[in-house]
Amino acid sequence: MSRQAPAPHEDAAHAALRRVRREGRWWRVQAWHARRVWRWALLVAATLFLLLVAFRAPLANWFWNEPQIEQLLDRGDRALAAGHLSAVDGNGAREWYQAALALDGDRPQAREGLARTGQAALAQARRALQADDLDGAQRGLELARELQVPQRDADAVADALRVRQQSGAGFGVLLGRAEAALQAQRLDGSDDSALPLFQQVLALAPNHLRALEGREDALTELLLQARSAAAQGDVARAAPLVRRARVFDAGHVDLPATEAALNSALERRLQLGQQALKARRWDTAANHFKAVIAARPDEPMAQQGLLQVGDAWLTEANRLAGDFRFAEAEQMLGRAEATGVSARALQGARQSLNQARQAEKALATPRAPRARREQELKELLQRFELAQAQGRFLTPPGNSAYDALRAAQALAPQDARVHDAARQLLPASRNCFEDRLRENRVQAAGACLGAWQALSPEDGAAAAARQRLAQRWLAVGSERLGRGDVAFARAALQAATELGSNPASPEHLALEQRLQDVEGLR
Repeated sequence: MSRQAPAPHEDAAHAALRRVRREGRWWRVQAWHARRVWRWALLVAATLFLLLVAFRAPLANWFWNEPQIEQLLDRGDRALAAGHLSAVDGNGAREWYQAALALDGDRPQAREGLARTGQAALAQARRALQADDLDGAQRGLELARELQVPQRDADAVADALRVRQQSGAGFGVLLGRAEAALQAQRLDGSDDSALPLFQQVLALAPNHLRALEGREDALTELLLQARSAAAQGDVARAAPLVRRARVFDAGHVDLPATEAALNSALERRLQLGQQALKARRWDTAANHFKAVIAARPDEPMAQQGLLQVGDAWLTEANRLAGDFRFAEAEQMLGRAEATGVSARALQGARQSLNQARQAEKALATPRAPRARREQELKELLQRFELAQAQGRFLTPPGNSAYDALRAAQALAPQDARVHDAARQLLPASRNCFEDRLRENRVQAAGACLGAWQALSPEDGAAAAARQRLAQRWLAVGSERLGRGDVAFARAALQAATELGSNPASPEHLALEQRLQDVEGLR
């Protein structure tokens, strides 16, 4: 029995059904692949977002500094091509490359530029030597040595220059002048003294026996004078003599003993200064500390001791002002200013003096009626509360919590509300300092510290707070310099110095050096 062939309309229906099934499978496959693509795209986008958040500071610094560094390098290349190797105004190749290196210490182009500048300086020295320009050759050689060209190349030019100088007239005359100055005991202090003259002779002839012996005799006498001054406690005179002897011959046989004598004298003066400080003999302590600083400017103990003397004189000025002894208070303020106390502490003491003058005037005038005095006192206390709430503890002058409190004390010194206000202000100023310091608002923290010191000049914790603020100024200044804010960094270094930052500390030296490198191009 034969099977009937399907009708044409049934074939068409089957074909349409097969096409629908095929297309349905295709769309499912496409949808599956599309979902996979979107999942990977979302994962990549999330990863990029997290990387941008994590590295936003380095990326910002790179985008900020990169154009400026490239500009400095380009200026250095142009200056080098023009033969302007170094200039006092900062427009030399060396200064441009050093400025770029200050902004990015790992930039190889800056180091390569400095190396090429050193080689160019050496080449200039050779050309000047050929043209008989001995001074120009000397300048080029010095610049090349500063930029650390290979020692062998620099020595070759130096030897040729020395031969050319020695071959000129006047060598014997120069040696005679040096020996005559030694006989007259004119050892140092001018170009016509024995040691500088012997140094010139030895620059021309390093192994000249008479010059070497003459310099040895002059240095022996100079160091003897230094030891004598140190034994008498005159460290301000002994220290420069030792420094000069070290310049002329750092290996002199008498130098270690002389330096030991100077160190002992400095330690003695420091001990005497500390003893005088404890005995409250401020003038004596200041004299000892100033003598040590004159001999060794970066001595931290002497600097700290002198600042303590300055704080003591500020306290004495406040006491004298409270007794209405204004002329003596002004004298104490002048002494304190000479010790280098911070400008903020000095400003607070001057405000106290002005307030005391106003209080004297108020006492000299007839007392106001009781009702009016009560109204004025309420207004002053309201001003005090408002200024304290806004953080205006010491500034601006005339509109601060401290000014309102002093006016209230002059108006009603025995009033219990005035006493309560005085008790509130000191801890509030301390808390203000700590809060502002945590927020890195260094200027506001300084104002709070000034109020703290004015209210409690003998508080030992204020000195430690001053050092913390100085360190924070240095940190913020360094961070802002990295972003190109040179003016703020300079102000930060000055503020830290006024607060008593140790000039020899690594943070202080690093910020100071970076500022010098960057400002050299200005």
